[in-house]
Parts: sequence; structure tokens; C-alpha cells
Amino acid sequence: MIERSAVHIMVLDDEPFMLKLLSRILLKLGFTSVMLCENGRAALERIADTDTRPNVILLDLNMPGMDGIEFVRHLVDQHYEGSLILVSGEDERMLKTAEKLVQAHKISILGYLHKPVKPAALSALLEKWAPISSGVARLAKSVYKAEELRAAIENGELVNYYQPKVAVASGEVVGVETLVRWRHPTGGVVFPDEFIGLAEAAGLIDALTRVVFAEAVTQARAWQEAQMRLRVAINVSMDNLASLDFLDFVTELTTRTGIAPQNVVLEVTETRLMQDTRAPLEILTRLRLKRFRLSIDDFGTGHSSLAQLRDIPFDELKIDQGFVHRAWADETLRAMYDASLSLARQLGMEVVAEGVEDRNDWDLLRRTGCDLAQGTFISQPMLAADLPGWMEGWRERVRTELSMA
Repeated sequence: MIERSAVHIMVLDDEPFMLKLLSRILLKLGFTSVMLCENGRAALERIADTDTRPNVILLDLNMPGMDGIEFVRHLVDQHYEGSLILVSGEDERMLKTAEKLVQAHKISILGYLHKPVKPAALSALLEKWAPISSGVARLAKSVYKAEELRAAIENGELVNYYQPKVAVASGEVVGVETLVRWRHPTGGVVFPDEFIGLAEAAGLIDALTRVVFAEAVTQARAWQEAQMRLRVAINVSMDNLASLDFLDFVTELTTRTGIAPQNVVLEVTETRLMQDTRAPLEILTRLRLKRFRLSIDDFGTGHSSLAQLRDIPFDELKIDQGFVHRAWADETLRAMYDASLSLARQLGMEVVAEGVEDRNDWDLLRRTGCDLAQGTFISQPMLAADLPGWMEGWRERVRTELSMA
């Protein structure tokens, strides 16, 4: 637990009454180092001075002169390393938007509070704060070179992990999503967000995807021989679909390993707009004709949009995790979730909800009749060897904890 008297807090609000009220609440909670500012300019001067720089800023959004959003931009210029709590009378959507903006600026945000502030809610947010020296501070991501990644592909440093997908109605494990990791010789396990962009920029994404696909299909064959009938999903970038050779690779490999196309799901993610869509459309249409399953991944984000649903014959729609987790408590997220689910239903598509992180998320899927679920509430991604043991434990969990009646 933090030593409350050691946390330096700034309250920035243009209303004198709010400044006094928040100051009293903080003092009663044991936070004795509190400075009050009525405008952004004065606050920035205090922040620029290392002797008065606060650890936490309680920030009102709607202020005359410099509003809270502009103030955040100035914090970026000052390389502020503390944390923010938004305190505002604005509506939920405005606060969420502001929270996203702060996160985009790479500034720590503990959360937001509606006025009038409840002491217990403020206390709970402040308990989340930790000093940078405690090791909680964000670690900068390593920067890798194309030559390193090319060597990793050639030397077998890429390894597949698998995250289960389960039927919401019955709890049955119906498939897995393949998630690649890079076992770096010195950097340990490297996650995809640190090297997929590099692979696309360096022209290595096709070679990378082929390695991942081959390992996944080979593993699917091993599971099939062990009487584990699972659909195996592999992520495919639109860049993979720029060449007609990819179609031949996929069909020849699945035929050679004896895996039915119906048990292979290609999860299509479009991270950037394609200049020429003819080749991707041809390949995806022909793959669909050969009975491979097509899934639109991260629906509602980036370029995964209604236009793709119109143009490509997808079987499956994956609702992005940003619209699933806490949709049971957030009206905006719930509207997005419901709309995605309804759209997929009308188009005759199977629906997968990503980002199922807790029992409340799971119960929402049950109530709304979503088809499949995926997320940490069910399981973290795992190595293939760990899947059979996990399945036994999951079946027991379904029987005893997650009533399917």
C-alpha cells in the first residue's frame, strides 16, 4: 500500500468550490501534500519546477482559457511522467474519449470520476498509483531490425501459441486461434505487436505467415490423430493476399497434411488500405469456394469495416475486444456489441466475441446468444502441448462453475 502523505497531488479546476471540496476529501483520505490551481497556465508553471511537480493531477476538462484537453498536450511537451485522474461533469462518452486521448499521448491515467466526486471512488483510483521507482513504469519496447527477423524466420525462432475458442451455449472447445511468438536469443519471448509491423514494412510478412501456417496445420493434424477435432485459425494480412502464390501454398499444404479446409479459419486483418484489391478479392473468393472458412478480424476497428463485409464472403465475424470487455456496464460499448452481433446474424455469419476477461463478460454473451467466446476468462494463449490438460480442466470448470443450463 502506498504512503499517502508521500504522494504529491495537484487539483486543477476553475471552480473555487470544487478546489476546496476536493482538497478536503483528499485530506480526509490521508493525502496531505495537495496543491490547488485554478487555471492551466499556473499549473504548468508548477509542473515545470521539479520541486513542485505533482505525482498525480486531478484534472477538470471544461475550463475557460486552457481546457483540459489542451492542458494534456502541454503535459506531453513537458514530458510529464506522473498520472492523471479526470474529474468532470461531462457525460460518459466525453470522458471515455478524453481517457483514450490521454492514453494515446502515453500518459498514465488512473481513471475518471463524475462530479460530484465520491470519496470512496477517488480513494480507489488513487490506490492504483505507484511510483516509477517501484518498477511499475512502462518499459520501452525493444526495436528490432529486419535482418534479425529474417534470421528468426529462417532459424526456427518463431513458435505458435494457441488460444481456445469455446461455444458459449455449451462450453465446448471448438477451435483455437494461432498466435505467433518470437523466441529471441537475448530478448526472451517477443509478442507480435513488436514485430508484425516490421515484417510488413520489410516485405517479410509472407515468409512469416507461411511458417506460422505450416506449423499450425501440422499441429492440427496431430490433434486430429489424437481425436481432438478443432478448427485452427491463422491470422492473414492483406499483404499475404497480394500474390496468387498464397492460394496454392494454402491448398497444397492442407491437402498434403490431410486437414479439411472446413477446419481451417483464415482471420483477415487489414492494417492498411490496399491500392489494388483485385488479387486479395480473387484469392479470398477462391479460398471460400474451396471451403476454407474466412473470418473478419477486429471488426469495427481500422479498415475491418462494412465495406469488407459487403465485398468479401466471410463466414465469421470477430467482435473486437474493445467492444466486448465491460460492454455489460458501458452503454456505448453495449450499443457497438449489439449492433455487431445483429449485423452478423442478419448476414448469416457465426460470431466470435474477443476479449472476454471476466464472468460478467461471459454472462453477457450467454444472455445475448453469441456463438463463440475467446479471452483470458477462458484461457491465456498456450503451447500446443498444454492444450489437452487445459481442456480437461475447462470441462470441469464448465460443469461446476459455469452453469450451462
